[in-house]
Amino acid sequence: MRDGFISVAAGTPPIRVADCGYNADNIIALMRQADERGVKLLALPELCVTGYTCADLFLQNTLLDAALQALRRIAEASGSLDVLTFVGLPVADRGRLYNCAAAVKGGEVLALIPKHFIPSYSVYYETRHFAPGPETPREITLNGQAVPFGADILLECRELPAFRVAAEICEDLWVPDAPSIRHAMAGANLIVNASASDEAVGKADYRRALVANQSARLICGYLYASAGMGESSQDMVYAAHNLICENGVLLVESPRYETGLTVTEIDLQLLESERRRISSFAAAETREHLTVPFSVRVEATTLTRFVDPMPFVPSDRAQRDRRCEDILNIQTQGLMQRLRHTHAQTAVVGVSGGLDSTLALLVTSRAFRALGLDPKGVLAVTMPCFGTTRRTRSNAETLSQCLGLRFMEVPIARAVEQHFRDIGQDENTHDVTYENSQARERTQVLMDLANKHGGLVIGTGDLSELALGWATYNGDHMSMYGVNASVPKTLVRYLVGYEADTSEDPALREVLRDILATPVSPELLPPVDGDIAQKTEDIVGPYELHDFFLYHLLRRACPPDKVLRLAGLAFSGRYDEDTIRAWLKVFCRRFFSQQFKRSCLPDGPKVGSVTLSPRGDLRMPSDASSALWLAML
Repeated sequence: MRDGFISVAAGTPPIRVADCGYNADNIIALMRQADERGVKLLALPELCVTGYTCADLFLQNTLLDAALQALRRIAEASGSLDVLTFVGLPVADRGRLYNCAAAVKGGEVLALIPKHFIPSYSVYYETRHFAPGPETPREITLNGQAVPFGADILLECRELPAFRVAAEICEDLWVPDAPSIRHAMAGANLIVNASASDEAVGKADYRRALVANQSARLICGYLYASAGMGESSQDMVYAAHNLICENGVLLVESPRYETGLTVTEIDLQLLESERRRISSFAAAETREHLTVPFSVRVEATTLTRFVDPMPFVPSDRAQRDRRCEDILNIQTQGLMQRLRHTHAQTAVVGVSGGLDSTLALLVTSRAFRALGLDPKGVLAVTMPCFGTTRRTRSNAETLSQCLGLRFMEVPIARAVEQHFRDIGQDENTHDVTYENSQARERTQVLMDLANKHGGLVIGTGDLSELALGWATYNGDHMSMYGVNASVPKTLVRYLVGYEADTSEDPALREVLRDILATPVSPELLPPVDGDIAQKTEDIVGPYELHDFFLYHLLRRACPPDKVLRLAGLAFSGRYDEDTIRAWLKVFCRRFFSQQFKRSCLPDGPKVGSVTLSPRGDLRMPSDASSALWLAML
């Protein structure tokens, strides 16, 4: 349970219709398998003790009595297991029959949750047998035991208070006012759905979207366990389509038409953090629920869930291409509005032949085309100095020519040398003054050209550089509109690659691919034998690690030791723990110490869930200490 992770499962046992003894045997076997795998919460299908398709057999006392006896066995078996299990069965009380999910743990039935919305349409005729259960809990006697009975029940773990569970049954999810909504408002982080959803063409996609969307709306983990093998196929087929989602993300799903367990881990710490962050969730109306406590052993949770090493970049190619086009459109639309508002006919972009300036130039070119402006109004300026290589200089010019833009070269070495003489800087001392003087001279040139031509300076710096403070204050840190300000470095590469892949111009494709193959560098130190001498990732660390840190520290509010653990899983075999820890310390130090640069950022469009704009997602004092974060490493 370290870092808030809890192991959960949705399972489908093989059953025989109306054979409660056989079904109980398989349910208990599945519970034991779950316990052996460290699962703490298990969801099983609707009416799995009897079978969902018993039809008018539900009116037989013989079946109902057998179901209760089976539940007694299941509860007794739970006494030696550390799994909170929800199992479906019919329960009669006060002359009515209810479709219920029984929560069993520690040798007893802790609660009985009745289905509230009873379908009677299409192939469903449940109202023939079942009554809607009450929302407000009351007690009923079950196998001689008083048990809380009602929809509005929360089960809360004594040892881990964030482990709060509520349940709904099948149709309850498919209605406009699902019980899970009020359960989540009352504090449930985990929702169990015992279901018997029949299969039909296209229904799996709808079911998948429904469960994922509900988990997103409720900021919860959602376990959907559905009926399968053994149910009657007289009129319908049941596919055992089990799903586990977390805050809109499908973590795992079962192969359809197979029985067994579907296991993953839910991050309760993340869910609690997200609910605190989203103020509208906290402001929603809540309704009192009965809380039933339970206990589990506190032990380490082995993580089996996929941890994406590149959280900003979709792994699916088609999805990634859609994301790239969407981001480029957002960047383009933002710049178009700024150009329209300022009546600018010129955009000035400093081009280095590197990834960031390439992306900024591509976006600016798109904006001019979309506005119907002359592409020659885009002034691409290269400013070679001490560290510029022939390769990057050539690529900058070729890129500008392929896009049909105006290209201009302004060598700055003599101006910088004069500046060195003015301030008494030894030009052979390659320190931060040596580097930053070049960056600030370049920004001065761009600003003055923008003034001269009545245009705007388009910033090229990306989100990752801003997070690390890897920008010269009032140098490349400054512009009149920063189109890349919320695009992380790992994603910049894919955006440029997408433009290369979709371009119909062979020359443009070729130059973009060479830019992609060029090491990331500010080129502020003299080259060695004509090659780039200053490689950014050798100095501040791999951007793939820093983007991972940025996402999990800022977007998910993870403590540093949790980020270290997740990074170890995500980058297993690529970086060892000591390497990850070292660069994570660098990130934390720089993120805190460089906030003053982010406090005065130029405007720029937000494209994703993480942005560092002081007017947007990040309100942070410039002199906050990193000591607490570093102490965890």
